Amino acid sequence: MVRKAPSHFPRIRPTRTGIRCRCPRCGQGEIYNGLLTVTNCCACCGLDLSPHDTGDGASVFVIFILGALIVPLVFWFEVAFAPPIWLHLMIWPPVIMVLGVAFLRPVKATLIAIHFKNLRHKYNE
Repeated sequence: MVRKAPSHFPRIRPTRTGIRCRCPRCGQGEIYNGLLTVTNCCACCGLDLSPHDTGDGASVFVIFILGALIVPLVFWFEVAFAPPIWLHLMIWPPVIMVLGVAFLRPVKATLIAIHFKNLRHKYNE
């Protein structure tokens, strides 16, 4: 059920709504329908989210962030403990996958919020 949208919405910082994975206009409605599927419109304010376009930007940011976090940890683990290669293969792929999914949702939501902030005229404002 979509509530009647007020004529004026407060300006909300994109990082605030992005980290919480909320609507960039009202800050209340969920932005995702599933794991990474963006909903067509906000359930609270009715904002049409169909014109969003993040492309591969969120994936690229997450790859850079994970690379900056994981590579030093792998080097430290190797130098400190000198484990066999199979142990590296047991530890790091699951860590990378879990962190990748955990980071991808808020990064994609933040990019959608930045897109909304900068291209507000393309939305039904």
